[in-house]
Amino acid sequence: MAGVTGRPKLQQRVFDAAEASLKRSKYLAPVELLAALGWLPDRRAELWRRGRLDALEQALEVDAGKAATAVEYLRSWAEVRQLQPVETRYLAATRDRRPLRFTLDGAEAAELAFRTHWVSPELSEKRLEQLVTRQNKAPDLVVISPEKDWACAECALKSAPGEFLFEEDGRSLCLSCADFGHLVFLPAGNAALSRRAKKESALSAVVMRFNRRRKRSERLGILVGAQALERAENQCLADEDLRARRRERDAERRASQDLVFQAAMAEQIRHLYPGCPADRAAAIAEHAGARGSGRVGRSAAGRALDEQAVRLAVVASVRHLDTPYDELLMSSVPREQARERIRDDIDRVLDGWAG
Repeated sequence: MAGVTGRPKLQQRVFDAAEASLKRSKYLAPVELLAALGWLPDRRAELWRRGRLDALEQALEVDAGKAATAVEYLRSWAEVRQLQPVETRYLAATRDRRPLRFTLDGAEAAELAFRTHWVSPELSEKRLEQLVTRQNKAPDLVVISPEKDWACAECALKSAPGEFLFEEDGRSLCLSCADFGHLVFLPAGNAALSRRAKKESALSAVVMRFNRRRKRSERLGILVGAQALERAENQCLADEDLRARRRERDAERRASQDLVFQAAMAEQIRHLYPGCPADRAAAIAEHAGARGSGRVGRSAAGRALDEQAVRLAVVASVRHLDTPYDELLMSSVPREQARERIRDDIDRVLDGWAG
């Protein structure tokens, strides 16, 4: 099926996603493209990065052929735009830091296509160097805070939910058997302390927990050496006043950036829905784009003012404010049934706003 431009529909989707990524980050990566297309769920991608899957294609919600076609469309688009190809490494978050594979058959041409990032010529040499360094850096080791009871594969001791485990070669190990028993847990919340403690510690690991409500893994903190943590605490005490002043300036700058972003989002809403009242558009933008909210406005597509992301923000507002959706949920109506009941109400409001 061809799109409005005469291109195949998939090709147009790839080009649109590529434009948004280039505008946002000044570079394109095949793995990020697959995520933007909705084919690579975050949790499956995380399993792959932790070495739990043999190849990326096992994490995809489409067949390998379709993914390869999308990556080929990306290459052709990038070459037309005269972007610079940069080969990067993908290493697993395992002790041996083994290279991650993208395809089960491991064909070199396909592997190279997935490893290649496409960089804007506008990117400075220093920024390009930083990008390549970051992409080639081995990922952090990951320790899990599980939701259920579990038993160590080596010592067979049973542990309660929340007690940390390390997954290695498909086995769950307690911290002692994983040789992490001497490390101490530093909860998230103090970025400077965490950064310095990790830098000081010869061995460290990030502690993650899966949030079922948000359907994503969240960082709880890090495991570091006790002496490394002590040194980091002393460093933080030494420059606490300076960092406090920096935090104030950063907060002011972020607040200003949010206002600019929310104004741009409100303008995009009014562009897509000319009949939407200006104060309503501003309210939708403020709600959807609130920093730290996890709402669609804070997603990568939302920050790029992608039309679909903006439409989702508008639909969400109409659903909760202009229909009896919330009342239906409180009356124990299943979510999917409730959404089906108010679908016509949403369409009616959006059609009116669209003029």
